Amino acid sequence: MMRIDRQQSLNYHSKGRPGKIEVIPTKSYRTQRDLSMAYTPGVADPCKEIEKNPDNAYKYTAKGNLVAVISNGTAVLGLGDIGPLAGKPVMEGKGLLFKVFGDIDVFDIEVDCNDTEKLIEVVKAISPTFGGINLEDIKAPECFEIEERLKAELDIPVFHDDQHGTAIISGAALLNALEINGKDIGTLKVVVNGAGASAVSCSRFYISLGVKPENVIMLDSRGVLHNERTDINKIKQQFVSGTKARTLAEAMEGADLFLGLSVGNVVTGEMIKRMADSPIVFAMANPDPEISWEDAVAARKDVIMATGRSDYPNQVNNVLGFPFIFRGALDVKASAINEEMKIAACRALASLAKELVPDDVNKAYGQENLTFGREYLIPKPLDHRLISTVSLAVARAAVDSGVARSAIDDWDAYKLELSGRLGYDNQLINAITDKAKENPKRLVFAEANNLTVLKAAEEVHCEGIAKPLLLGNRDTIRKLIDDNLLRLEGVPVIDTRSDEEQKRRERFAGLLYERRQRKGMLYDEALEKMNNRDYFGVMMVETGEADAFLSGFSSRYAETIRPALQIVGTNNTLNHIAGMYLMITKKGPFFFADATVNIQPSSKTLVDTTLLVAHAIKKFNIEPRIAMLSYSNFGSIKEGSPQRVRDAVEILHRDHPGLIVDGEMQANFAFNKEMRRNRFPFSRLADMDINTVIFPNLSSGNIAYKMMQEIGGAEAVGPILLGLGKPVHILQIESSVREIVNMASIAVVDAQYLESGEIAGI
Repeated sequence: MMRIDRQQSLNYHSKGRPGKIEVIPTKSYRTQRDLSMAYTPGVADPCKEIEKNPDNAYKYTAKGNLVAVISNGTAVLGLGDIGPLAGKPVMEGKGLLFKVFGDIDVFDIEVDCNDTEKLIEVVKAISPTFGGINLEDIKAPECFEIEERLKAELDIPVFHDDQHGTAIISGAALLNALEINGKDIGTLKVVVNGAGASAVSCSRFYISLGVKPENVIMLDSRGVLHNERTDINKIKQQFVSGTKARTLAEAMEGADLFLGLSVGNVVTGEMIKRMADSPIVFAMANPDPEISWEDAVAARKDVIMATGRSDYPNQVNNVLGFPFIFRGALDVKASAINEEMKIAACRALASLAKELVPDDVNKAYGQENLTFGREYLIPKPLDHRLISTVSLAVARAAVDSGVARSAIDDWDAYKLELSGRLGYDNQLINAITDKAKENPKRLVFAEANNLTVLKAAEEVHCEGIAKPLLLGNRDTIRKLIDDNLLRLEGVPVIDTRSDEEQKRRERFAGLLYERRQRKGMLYDEALEKMNNRDYFGVMMVETGEADAFLSGFSSRYAETIRPALQIVGTNNTLNHIAGMYLMITKKGPFFFADATVNIQPSSKTLVDTTLLVAHAIKKFNIEPRIAMLSYSNFGSIKEGSPQRVRDAVEILHRDHPGLIVDGEMQANFAFNKEMRRNRFPFSRLADMDINTVIFPNLSSGNIAYKMMQEIGGAEAVGPILLGLGKPVHILQIESSVREIVNMASIAVVDAQYLESGEIAGI
């Protein structure tokens, strides 16, 4: 487990603004009018509307996205009863997790009250402020009564995460463990060591999933809860057993599942050996589990294990649950979080673990390729798909079970909205991917000897985006596929240098020689080039043996584009190509050109680039609104690149009056329409928000898009080549799997347009 130095922890919480959370206004507050709208007299009207109809609070206030994290500090993490004030850093941390993972705002409320009745009254009294209540770190057995009473007496979701979070996440691990060992949940013999809030809730939840109550043996600090004991409270009473076992060792004999929510190092390897075949061991005491991963695996090679620790596989971490459960509940204005919603969250987590793992998740956890199995039972907390998977399942269950105040008409649109909340996705990219899936094309991956490229090919294959064709050494590719358990069965592997490809190399060489013989190329030279994956792959597209081509992951841009220019050429009377990046930002998509091809463009080249870009953007069903950038504004500099940009704008205004374009202008005026309107009211862009920028030269474009990536947090999709005769696209060097998949989608849609009779080069 990562070691946290005490002073580092104290510095983290104290440096700068103390604590971990703050309140940020969501409305404008810069003018006196803004302040009058925000407070008096502007607040009067929404107050009256809420007085007429309390549900209007969801419309006019932050209630619908606001959760209270409430604690009295009686059971704080592993620290015990340290009081409400000492527990505040934990509650602030919970608020941070709500925001980071679920985009949910939180007020943490620490209540100095150990009286159950008074605490219930306090929570009820403040509940109108919130859309949901998250109870936290309240000791058992009081926590059970507090939650049950509040659930019955309030009309908003009340959720004690210490109970249900661990139950839901470990329940997902259990479902997947049973899929691996093939056992029936109804026949499981279960041993639970611990009888606190988490242990009781987990046991109850497993019973909801199908475990038989009579098959559960629970132990507290005094041993097995058996029917001869007289010291068992009413919460534990439901788990009293008629078993003859009295000790943990005796209870473990033949058990299928051990659930530990107690203290460290109470389970021995010998106990594990005496469990049933393929035993499931959830040892979740922190920081030391009931038995270490190493000791459990040493005792039984067939053990399926999970812990609460982040340094071992299968960490049962509550952050996999509560942000997304509340997100779904809030979005339908649910009056409760019921059993159906919890089970839906559990099954959604279990299902997500069986899907392809995004490469950014692999990298975040230092893995090559996480795949479903004994060491990957549940998703990782940094998996950005959690919000769109779990929250959607919870919201749907709320609607289906009748606790939702509002319905969701379009579930697909809701899923996109969830993905976009945290900037993890973009509707434009989704639309392109969906378009590709409608008619997937044969896509050549020229650098399939690389694991990253293969993982991207796996994703486009499994998602139905494209039909991959893998170029490279067959033995190397097959070994990478087998070693990393990639799902690429049936995908063709073409070893371009193999003897079986000799005739195709000769045929391709003949075609290349015909085209280049008057440009100095000899046949032997053409034949040698067919050993090059880029020449071979582009020729596959040119001859119709493939529909699109993707390369450039590990080679220089100029080397990769040369075969495309020599073989497929351009598709336009301008005889011109350009490169465009689609930049995914928090403010939506922007198109940047040219950042890859034309080094020092003339005015005519700038015009040609702008026309290619405008044509491409319209294929996305977007009206291009184009700013042509420079370091000057509208004639302030009379020479150099500003003059070339100005001349290009004049040509475009004269010859293409329907195109929304203007310049030359500096970037701040291009992106800030208020500044532009005030300073340059004559601009043809008027009050429009631009979506496209044309740079005066390659240097400025290349610098800008890379700065946007590294400093601005934008995602760059591209370069999208414009003007080539066939769908040939070139990756950025060392692209991520996600970037390659995005480019694959664009290449497929490019091929679809070509097939329909339109020119390529989206």
